[in-house]
Amino acid sequence: MAAITLLSSTFTTQLLFKTSLPIISNRSHSGSLSLSSSSRVSFLQSDSRVLSNRLRWIRCQAVGDNNSSLDSTVYQGIYGPWSVDQSDVREVILYRSGLVTAAASFVIGASTAFLPEENPLRELLKQNLNFLYALGAGGLGLSLFLIHIYVTEIKRTLQALWALGVVGSLATYLSLAQPVGQSLPDYVVENPTAVWLVGPLFAALTGLVFKEGLCYGKLEAGILTFVIPTVLLGHLTGLMDNGVKLSVLGVWMVLFVIFSARKFTQPIKDDIGDKSVFIFSALPENEKKALLEKLEDQNTNQL
Repeated sequence: MAAITLLSSTFTTQLLFKTSLPIISNRSHSGSLSLSSSSRVSFLQSDSRVLSNRLRWIRCQAVGDNNSSLDSTVYQGIYGPWSVDQSDVREVILYRSGLVTAAASFVIGASTAFLPEENPLRELLKQNLNFLYALGAGGLGLSLFLIHIYVTEIKRTLQALWALGVVGSLATYLSLAQPVGQSLPDYVVENPTAVWLVGPLFAALTGLVFKEGLCYGKLEAGILTFVIPTVLLGHLTGLMDNGVKLSVLGVWMVLFVIFSARKFTQPIKDDIGDKSVFIFSALPENEKKALLEKLEDQNTNQL
């Protein structure tokens, strides 16, 4: 669980720069980041007309000059104007769908803790806990693959935690839970030390909701940032009795549903971020430098 504390510290010190600095990172954007080598014009040439044409071309890429733009609105980014195209919409919908899948799987599986033991629905759900766990982990993985974060190191850290959690979960199931005829969630419930093995998966989820809460001011995401590690650490240390754990778990379930559902109330552009930053980050270093100089000259001339 030390990963959760480290991750929160990393977010606090780096993501706050998002609104004030043009932080540069890579993005898993299949269409807009593609810069054909045949169409690139070297920024090392001193001819100002070539630089102007290059800058114009980059702007065309940002605003979707390939007739695939779905929204006529043009947004002004740090490095130029941009608009939303079909690939942006597809990625954002998949990102949000992954969150819904993770939330639904978790809530359905966790509901067994609140159902009477004799309830047939409880027995049916308990027989499918491994499937629900895998489905939820897959949904979270999809969202972490598509998430838009300016700081590449943070995105890679979340993905690494997810992968570590998946490996730990698989190892726990195959070597510990399956031999005794238990599902993975049931084994973790009865053996708190197993939290060390599955914990990184939930640390990745904590990082994701922390990012959402910080970037968009979502109250439910901010509360989840504390609720998730509280449940896991309380179970691991034994400092939280079953009644308290069930109460906090119930809060987790409700907030997770609200969080995932409210994602679909946001404009698509919110989950894209500043598209010009991602396009800029795909440029070679010499072209980045030349473009910055060009933009600086333009700003100076406008003063």
